[in-house]
Amino acid sequence: MAAVRTARPSLYISVDIEADGPIPGPYSMISFGAAVAGRQDGDAYTPADPERQNFYRELRPISDAYDPEALAVSGLDRDRLVREGSDPAVAMEAFRAWVREVAAGAGAQPVMCGYPASFDWTFLYWYLMRFGGDSPFGHSGCLDMKTLYAVKARVPLRAAVKGRMPYGLRSRRRHTHHALDDAVEQAELMSNLMLWPGPGAASADGAP
Repeated sequence: MAAVRTARPSLYISVDIEADGPIPGPYSMISFGAAVAGRQDGDAYTPADPERQNFYRELRPISDAYDPEALAVSGLDRDRLVREGSDPAVAMEAFRAWVREVAAGAGAQPVMCGYPASFDWTFLYWYLMRFGGDSPFGHSGCLDMKTLYAVKARVPLRAAVKGRMPYGLRSRRRHTHHALDDAVEQAELMSNLMLWPGPGAASADGAP
């Protein structure tokens, strides 16, 4: 009889990106932040302090094209980033090293999580592969918190919005559109969702 393969624990890393357009390549990721949310080993989830292990960079744009409305969301000065932003190749190499360091310290495989993950993962994975050709998350190591909530709450995906979530699930932090602030906020949401037993049951911290 073949031995049962035991899955390795996962280390969830909340990532938020700010961009100056809708897709990477023609447009640029201008900043990104990451914060360790917690570790899952089987059915046990252990939250982390998202302010303890985090990463942040502001990046030099990779093209001249940008959408003024998208750029305005972050409040970043694009001209300053052209002059002072980190080289994307250098920034992504530093990020890879950071992800691998915190994952090794936790004895777990890194998994990116976002809300929603689709936009942030698109830019993050593209940058990791374009600038260095390697992703510490692999090609599919991402988890969408929006989907996680929809499944746990048993609501349609389009109804899975923060404003409709039980108050106890949401982070008490403001969503500032600063990538690190928002990565920390989302890390707290991730831990709340992972510990939430679902509607109609009280969690350990009293979240509905």
